[in-house]
Amino acid sequence: MPEAAKKKATYDDLYSIPENMTGEIIDGELIVIPRPSLEHSLASSCLGAELVPPYYHGRSGGPGGWVILDEPEIKFGESILVPDLAGWRKERFAGVKQTNWISITPDWICEVLSPGTLRLDRVKKMALYGQHGVQHSWLIDPLAKTLEIFRLESGRWVLLGAFSEDYKVRAEPFQEIEIDLSVLWLDGVASNS
Repeated sequence: MPEAAKKKATYDDLYSIPENMTGEIIDGELIVIPRPSLEHSLASSCLGAELVPPYYHGRSGGPGGWVILDEPEIKFGESILVPDLAGWRKERFAGVKQTNWISITPDWICEVLSPGTLRLDRVKKMALYGQHGVQHSWLIDPLAKTLEIFRLESGRWVLLGAFSEDYKVRAEPFQEIEIDLSVLWLDGVASNS
């Protein structure tokens, strides 16, 4: 007897997941993962704190012109992805409709990797980001203390650089500022107090 076809997940399925979990829909499949670890949350929050003042507000000599959001829902066809951070140039973001999800492709995304999401982020989500024209992608691994910078070229992800530990980096599309990677790691919190 043939196997029954799997029911495709819909946006309404996201309302049924427990509050301590995060849900995404990838290629019709509901993916449910635990909320991020402390290392994960710290890396994402600290990177946002580095980028928002100069790129959203134009402070500290930054260029402004960006909208950068934590964990937005991005709708790509039937898929709903939740990157840790996503950014849009303000002129493109102006067309966002009032829904829970955003259907305008981000100009930049950042995924913070964890052991439980590593394959999902690197394989499935990176492929979808590329298929839908996200131009820049950053992958942060807070356990390995690394940052990888990618640019989409001719439909393929090209690694522009990989950096670690306390490296100070200027990276596309935010090359106007220098980011000290040591602020992203949990052990950096203890040394800064």
